[in-house]
Formats: sequence, structure tokens, C-alpha cells
Amino acid sequence: MTDDNETFTLITMDDMAVVFSVTDDFAIHRESVSVELAREDPGEVNVTDRGAIEITLPATQSPAEFAATIRAELEARGYAYNPGQVVANESDADAGEEDDDDWLS
Repeated sequence: MTDDNETFTLITMDDMAVVFSVTDDFAIHRESVSVELAREDPGEVNVTDRGAIEITLPATQSPAEFAATIRAELEARGYAYNPGQVVANESDADAGEEDDDDWLS
């Protein structure tokens, strides 16, 4: 139960951009990355048994500063740092299937 006076700092799209800038450099598919909506100290990077990346951004440190922690934690868990690598969508792996984007027209 939380105290009625307790406030939460929610993450922003800019915060997510910082997180993805790190995980993209490790070729981790964005659908495998989960970030808590509320920032909470001290921040955390966890890799589940299924390989999902769970991140909690700290409340008292900027996402840009915490990016170094995310990078170090991923490297320590065996992820290879490879900046600039393109991560394909899982749907892109379906060879021979045409994209049906007619509904967008």
C-alpha cells in the first residue's frame, strides 16, 4: 500500500528513446524490452529466464546517466555491443509473405 502523499515520476517518450538507444545497440528486439512506467530508485536492469529485459529507471538519476548502467548490465549478461546493427521485426522473418498494408491507404 502506498502513502497518499507519495508521488510518482512517470517515464516519458524521451526516456524510452534513451533506453532503446542502448538496447538497439545490442540488437535486442524492442518487444523484448519492458520498462516500468514509474521511476524508482535505485533503478534496475533484469533479464528474465525467457530473455526479456526488464528495466526500472531511477527517480534521482537521468536516463542518459543510467544508460551506462544498462549497457554495463547487458554486457555482463553476455549481450554483444554492436552499435548500428539493424534489428528486424519478428514479422520480417516470415520469408515470402507480402506486407498487406492496403488498409493504410
